[in-house]
Amino acid sequence: MVPQESLSGLVLVVDDEADIVDNLVYNLRKAGHSTRSAETGEAALAAARLTPVPDLVLLDLMLPDMSGLEVCRRLKGDPHTATVPVVMLTARGSEYDRVSGFEAGADDYVVKPFSTRELLLRVQARLRARPVAVEDEEVLVHGDISLHPAAFRVRVEATEVELTALEFKLLAYLMRKPGRVRSRAKLIDKVWEVVVEERTVDATVKRLRQKLGSAGSDIETIRGVGYRLRDEVGALRS
Repeated sequence: MVPQESLSGLVLVVDDEADIVDNLVYNLRKAGHSTRSAETGEAALAAARLTPVPDLVLLDLMLPDMSGLEVCRRLKGDPHTATVPVVMLTARGSEYDRVSGFEAGADDYVVKPFSTRELLLRVQARLRARPVAVEDEEVLVHGDISLHPAAFRVRVEATEVELTALEFKLLAYLMRKPGRVRSRAKLIDKVWEVVVEERTVDATVKRLRQKLGSAGSDIETIRGVGYRLRDEVGALRS
């Protein structure tokens, strides 16, 4: 059964098992998405750079020429594909494997065998997380961090920072209410919009802090609760 609220997008399906690719392509197209597919890591990297760039990548962890983790790292390290959300598909479901996937830059992690309906819902959630235009001149500012929602741009001082759509949404959510503690459960509900483990939140925050450099320390950990942005010089101007 396909989710009723359909949000279309171009999905790149990467898996070396033809039956899995065929099933995913069929159900994605039935849900209103266009698709592109690849069976190896190198083919996936080449397919991701084609115009138009995919809106999302479904990426198998075990590929014949390189691991899905390496493909994910390269996608996230390429300016052309750095903001494309990656959903990892794998039979490895241990906590270590999940954390490794998120540390490589994955935006979500689905363990095989999976429910097609659940996977489609997760695809929809990641596509909804893409930035949408608001007021053109709206800018969120906190210390050295400036975030431009409409332009999907983040700067630390004068340096532009490349964030994934999920990292961008997380940072924007924290910046809109500096000083307010956000529990991991609240962040999952408002940012991920699908059920994920709390360690997923921790891995994403860690990656976001690293990308923000010296400004990453503005995101404080509240032990046993969640996270907040330091309540200092945050402001919203438009």
